[in-house]
Amino acid sequence: MTTIDVDCVIAGGGPAGMMLGLLLARRGLRVTVLEKHADFFRDFRGDTIHPSTITVLGELGLRERFLRLPLARVDRLDVLIEGRRLRPVDFSLLPAPDDFLVLAPQWDLLDFLASAGAEHRGFELRMSTEATGLIREGDRVVGLRANGPEGEIEVRARLTVAADGRHSTLRPAAGLVPIETGVPIDVLWFDLPVPDEPPPPTLFSLDRHGFALTIPRGDRWQGGYVIPKGGLDRLKAAGLEAFHHDVATTAPFVAGVIDTIDDWDKVKLLSVQIDRLPHWHLDGFVAIGDAAHAMSPVGGVGVNYAIQDAVALANAIADPLRHGVPPESLLAGVQARREAPTMRMQRFQQFVHGRIARTATGRGGPIPRALLPLLPALVPLIRRRASRLIGLGLLPEHVEGDAR
Repeated sequence: MTTIDVDCVIAGGGPAGMMLGLLLARRGLRVTVLEKHADFFRDFRGDTIHPSTITVLGELGLRERFLRLPLARVDRLDVLIEGRRLRPVDFSLLPAPDDFLVLAPQWDLLDFLASAGAEHRGFELRMSTEATGLIREGDRVVGLRANGPEGEIEVRARLTVAADGRHSTLRPAAGLVPIETGVPIDVLWFDLPVPDEPPPPTLFSLDRHGFALTIPRGDRWQGGYVIPKGGLDRLKAAGLEAFHHDVATTAPFVAGVIDTIDDWDKVKLLSVQIDRLPHWHLDGFVAIGDAAHAMSPVGGVGVNYAIQDAVALANAIADPLRHGVPPESLLAGVQARREAPTMRMQRFQQFVHGRIARTATGRGGPIPRALLPLLPALVPLIRRRASRLIGLGLLPEHVEGDAR
């Protein structure tokens, strides 16, 4: 068995794991990131890079390099509610220069972070290497075991980080059990060509018939349609034509392209999940990102909250990690800092789920009918706050120390 000794080992090469590895390597620490897949080229569901993340890249001196990638900038996002086009989100109201959202395939972000990390001597990324369990000495976690191309390996580290997502292997290995929140909806995802005369960028469309998402992705849209939890079989039984009708009724501007979905294999089910760990940490171990708190697609904030976790953790542990094992009280402090904004966002997501579920289950419209005529006057009053909530989050983190 191959044994490696590093300052920090991170299971999971997603946004949280890659950002944490980069930040620690920039501070001169030895860090190994393990990614179970052979590459990052997979169909992710979180491809919005929010202003808070662009700010972090700027603090690392990587902003302009990142923005040279083939990506799309979005300054404003419209919604269509019962046929009324409204603009609740306007990122141009945020502090410049990070006053826009970026739409980029997540594999481009991960490849970019991997390339930036490789410029530092202490950074190691091992692909096709999956964490399988923890190594303990008494009550302390001292590393992990993994399977890679060369067989089983042991990575011993002063700190072991689970950033391996909502289906984390290390979370149960640590004996940490999440609290799951019942979510009444699922989302169907699919790709659509952009019509010849597309509308302004429209985040979602909703009415008493349904809830549809249309996320601009350059020459195509990433489409989504909300259904009741477990309702896919009933939808399939009704047939593709009924599905086309349902989506186009809610989002009329896709009527000319929705029939490109000519096979159910082109529709992917995302089982929406919200959960959180009561405790993110043990002595020598901490979970971040979706491994600590799975977010729903509402607001598209999952990637960005994961990156905020990574920044907060790196700020707290980089200096102590040079001299030994960071005390568990320090890890508890990171959880206390990041748990509050995460739980508030999850409560907001649950509220939105409840409103959407009324439509998805046929119990009424998402907005009380008495409010509909007032929406054009109400939306400008909440626009600045909504733009900050989506663009910056509830507690944006900033890179500290010599990683800047």
